[in-house]
Amino acid sequence: MTGRTTTALPAATTVRPYQSYVYAYPHKTAYRPLADRPRLRELWAGERKDALSLYLHIPFCEVRCGFCNLFTRIGAPDELTTRYLDALERQALAVRDALGDEEPVRFAAAAFGGGTPTFLTAAELERLCDIAEKRMGADLRSVPLSVETSPSTATADRLAVLADRGATRISIGVQSFVESEARAAVRPQRRADVESALGRIREAGVPVLNIDLIYGIDGQTEESWRASLDAALAWRPEELYLYPLYVRPLTGLGRLGAEGEAAADAAWDEQRLRLYRAGRDHLLAHGYEQVSMRMFRRADAPRAEGPDDYACQTDGMIGLGCGARSYTTRLHYSFDYAVEMREVRAIIDGYTATDDFSRAEVGRYVDGDEARRRHLLQSVLQAEGLPLADYEERFGTSPAEDFPRELAVFGARGWLDTSAGASGRLRLSPEGLAHSDALGPELFSPAVRAAMAAYELK
Repeated sequence: MTGRTTTALPAATTVRPYQSYVYAYPHKTAYRPLADRPRLRELWAGERKDALSLYLHIPFCEVRCGFCNLFTRIGAPDELTTRYLDALERQALAVRDALGDEEPVRFAAAAFGGGTPTFLTAAELERLCDIAEKRMGADLRSVPLSVETSPSTATADRLAVLADRGATRISIGVQSFVESEARAAVRPQRRADVESALGRIREAGVPVLNIDLIYGIDGQTEESWRASLDAALAWRPEELYLYPLYVRPLTGLGRLGAEGEAAADAAWDEQRLRLYRAGRDHLLAHGYEQVSMRMFRRADAPRAEGPDDYACQTDGMIGLGCGARSYTTRLHYSFDYAVEMREVRAIIDGYTATDDFSRAEVGRYVDGDEARRRHLLQSVLQAEGLPLADYEERFGTSPAEDFPRELAVFGARGWLDTSAGASGRLRLSPEGLAHSDALGPELFSPAVRAAMAAYELK
């Protein structure tokens, strides 16, 4: 791939800024059943295991928001949470066995996500922590531990368990403090309940509070957006995530017919960009630093204690649960993926009935060109950018050699910080960060694009 030549594309005069949120590459819609069903022991043999990330996925929520396309289901009848945790424990035992003891196994970070992990009761959260510690060997009190919650499930007893077991960060999805906007996003909640939940999180003493907000909701204005931002700022959260609203297939808003309207609506793009810039500027003026297009951190916030050596570009991830991904240097793997509720329920039922977790079932190999693309994506979408020396040390080439066409287009659009090269970095300009959801997808490989396009939604 070194020195490949391609014809540079002209810079587009108008680029749709909201195409795809690149939170992981390749997306799970590019995964396919693995014909060889490789054994986990073979996959992890020879892999570095001294700075792993551990992710436990809980696929349950009390309600499903209109914009949500996460792998989750509403409710858990017939002791489903017990059966799910039983399966999670079986999987943990199989994975820890596959990691072996030939080399030290150490976790540098841990997270509980979903769904809503705090859908579990306090006793079930204790068991979840026990699985991470006693089965996987993660020391939750000595590494950063992030847990997602919701206003209705952030109860005092659950938060007390998490604080006691070492949680360093609680992330709560609020989306909007304006009740009419919450209803428009098909997210039933009362502001009083949201404020009460935030109070309980602060009382629990977890060091980092993150609040998620969404812009682009029907009827939202700059004034109402600022009101939500100010309501969040009143709690002095250490972190804030600002998400653009997407309307995706098979979601509640998608079924309401908003998907087709939104896809063709340039005015909606303009609204989201306007609200993004207003939100960004408001947070910067209130003492926050921009970490990525979505993430803002309070400048005086304490950093989470624990090992600070996990690098998402190169280090491995162990995902437990039927919606979790695992990463080795060559293979990303998980279980089947769906959004439609009936399909999600079937996958969860299949997971709880599984006895043998010793093989990878669904995934995609990520090596060669794909590894380069992933490293570039995971780095350049951060505000600090990509240290060129890190890329060159890993691959023996430079991004300019490997991606001349893409970088030329980004530069022509004003998306690159032309001063960053002097500090040895490839970094986005403020306008580039604003267009992260357009820039990211342009780095997808043709093979991944084809696989995602061929994926049958379910």
